[in-house]
Amino acid sequence: MRNPLAGKPVPKEELINVELVTSAYYELIPDVTQESQRVSFGTSGHRGSALKKSFNEAHVMAITQAVCEYKKESGYEDLLYIGKDTHALSAPAQITALRVCCANEVKVAISLDDDYTPTPLVSFAILEHNKLGNAKADGIVITPSHNPPQDGGFKYNPPNGGPADTDVTTIIEKRANEILQNNLKDVKIISYEEALCSSFVTEYDFITPYVKALGEIVDMQAIQNSGLKMAADPLGGSAIPVYKKIQSYYNLDMEIIHPYADATFSFMTLDHDGKIRMDCSSPDAMASLLKLKDNYDLAFANDTDADRHGIVTPKGGLMNPNHYLSVAIWYLFKHRKNFTADLKIGKTLVSSSMIDRIAKSLSREVYEVPVGFKWFVDGLYENWLGFGGEESAGASYLRRDATVWSTDKDGMIMTLLAAEIMAVLKKDLFEIYAAFEQEFGKSYYGRIDAPATLEQKKILKSLNAASIKINTLGGEKIEQILTNAAGNGAAIGGLKIVTQNGWVAMRPSGTEEIYKIYAESFISQEHLSTLQQEAQTIMTGLFS
Repeated sequence: MRNPLAGKPVPKEELINVELVTSAYYELIPDVTQESQRVSFGTSGHRGSALKKSFNEAHVMAITQAVCEYKKESGYEDLLYIGKDTHALSAPAQITALRVCCANEVKVAISLDDDYTPTPLVSFAILEHNKLGNAKADGIVITPSHNPPQDGGFKYNPPNGGPADTDVTTIIEKRANEILQNNLKDVKIISYEEALCSSFVTEYDFITPYVKALGEIVDMQAIQNSGLKMAADPLGGSAIPVYKKIQSYYNLDMEIIHPYADATFSFMTLDHDGKIRMDCSSPDAMASLLKLKDNYDLAFANDTDADRHGIVTPKGGLMNPNHYLSVAIWYLFKHRKNFTADLKIGKTLVSSSMIDRIAKSLSREVYEVPVGFKWFVDGLYENWLGFGGEESAGASYLRRDATVWSTDKDGMIMTLLAAEIMAVLKKDLFEIYAAFEQEFGKSYYGRIDAPATLEQKKILKSLNAASIKINTLGGEKIEQILTNAAGNGAAIGGLKIVTQNGWVAMRPSGTEEIYKIYAESFISQEHLSTLQQEAQTIMTGLFS
């Protein structure tokens, strides 16, 4: 149900009390006998709320200690790069992590002047460092991504630069919960002052090397020469200093919207459910930027850790993430001369099938995986995946010479790619996508979110083909019931039902207390609604 305040400015009474949230981080003690208060790595690290005892200092101490132990056991003796976003709990969590790392004699690199650091810059720094011989640098990103202001998040990136796979996070999660269970007795920790004065902490310029290298992945010269009038909205997140550097270094006609950090995110408009959420793919969360769309040739936004992107043009407003992924894939594989025929296109199984149709027209193989960018890391790192993208507006791709750039989502190269496409083709992105609909058919796509208990999420994760007792969906014969992804055979954590002209997928969120129903039809909006209704009926039956 859409909240009546969706898309409207945040009422003052809805703003978080930063002091209260921060105090809760330090003062509230999680009860590890309660599953909701244990460490749990979802699709992108551990996330939670200090007020709900799911993201507190105890969690960060335990996870950091587990990471330090994992590093030493794995022989990763090089630098640990640490970045943080602008959420209220990110700075306190970084302080905690530094105290534990230094006590464990782990060398860490934090941003110059203790500035904010986007997720992709941490990935980029790790990969650049590890080009040097047998270097084994890794990283931590402290962010709950686009989650509400009161939330906190913690993610570990191993030496391949991307979000850790389940074989790693399972070890860290298990050990962190053991440490919590043992009342943190195994945690090594020193004071913050001792940490800062130690030889284990160094400051690092994450921004300059990244910005200077952008021409290796995006045609910055074409953007400079285009005369495009642009707006970048970091949504009060960690991309603020990066866009400032990009604007000055490349002398772009680019205005920066909301160029300041505000832990309450008071400038936001409420998301569809009435929550403050820095989701740059949501028309409601992006309402303030959408009002300015006619003032620019191209406007774009990123979430607070800049791993997601939102694209706005005068002709179409906010571009559907699946539509932009389709355009980006088509453009890259048509215009990057070093993208050889063996490079694959990575997509999540809940991304639009328009991508499959475009890939077929380009004679490219699609590598379809479960939700979670971690499934693209190896392909990007080993240079056999030219592009990896998620339906939730997160993607990365190879440099122009077809070598690795980042192995985590990079929302900023996606926004700059939009500028390159418009500069080179002299077309609005919506016009390009409209041509796809003419050639491949029109896609009707939607996602429904609904509250889910831990027990219901467990039921969803344990589904198999035998759980589905029907033979047709949306009036068509069911062709496939998938519980594992076609590309890598990994478990979906839910299931996908496929017919000739449509599909539905049901899976629990790895970061919020909701489940999601994705659906797509190549017949009509009415057919999409039918698919969604029948999927909801299936869910009701499973939960009853």
